[in-house]
Amino acid sequence: MPKTKNIIIFIAIAVVFVLIYIFYIKTTTSDKSALVSSGGTPAVSSVPARNTNGAMAKNQDFLSLLLNVKSIKLDSTIFDDPAFLSLYDSSITLTPDGTEGRVNPFAPLGADVVVAVTPTCILPQVLDAETNTCINPPLN
Repeated sequence: MPKTKNIIIFIAIAVVFVLIYIFYIKTTTSDKSALVSSGGTPAVSSVPARNTNGAMAKNQDFLSLLLNVKSIKLDSTIFDDPAFLSLYDSSITLTPDGTEGRVNPFAPLGADVVVAVTPTCILPQVLDAETNTCINPPLN
């Protein structure tokens, strides 16, 4: 009795796996065709379809799909919508504080060479020795 019970349980599990495969994993031809828009006849229908390992046919399909994508027209009325016009940019400008880490994080420890770069100021600005930044000179 326990042997037949185990067989029934294994068959039920196998049926569940087959059903999961059929309904969720297996792709059908209708799923693939849902991504292709029907824009009439393809623009490149006069190209001969040589079938050397299916490469020419795949290229032909890709080219016709690309030409169909090129003919898509987008509705730009969303940019006139009050909800879109009420949006604002809330981005934050990040400035590095100068302690980001090592110049080369993969170099052995002690091999880092730190080069101090003196900022170059554009006239009429001068270099402030205390803060090491460019400032406008005080008017005398």
